[in-house]
Amino acid sequence: MGRRIDYYNDPEAPKANSVVPSANAVVVNDDGAILLIRRSDNDNWALPGGGMDLGESLPQTAVRETAEETGIDVEVTGLVGIYTDPRHVILYTSNNEARQEFSIVFTARPIGGTPTPSSESTEVRWVPPAEIAALPMDRSMRMRVDQYLTAPDSIHLG
Repeated sequence: MGRRIDYYNDPEAPKANSVVPSANAVVVNDDGAILLIRRSDNDNWALPGGGMDLGESLPQTAVRETAEETGIDVEVTGLVGIYTDPRHVILYTSNNEARQEFSIVFTARPIGGTPTPSSESTEVRWVPPAEIAALPMDRSMRMRVDQYLTAPDSIHLG
């Protein structure tokens, strides 16, 4: 498996050669904890999510990716933000794809399942908000989580 390397406003970053619509989900349980994965491609903690497939909507992508990466079934309940900053480039070393960021982040609630790691996640955990700051997380992902935590009823653009 290749690695994922995130660059932000970095003159050494590779030039983007693709844009892939993707979705992430901020899934909050009844205790207020947020569902996070430890990514297998960079060892950082992140919201579950990934690229949209042909024939599905972005909310469907969020539901599918969350189930695939975490074992948790969810229902989308709202929108956190739209993130399309061209200064954020993501390099996938397995195929040298350099993506320009394009992510829609939704809120969701769990409706079933059991936290289960996948090939894309080495750990899946419900994390209380007070513990999130201590986890290693890419700058862009941390911004999304922090924006949700500080203004959950706002829609963020970035």
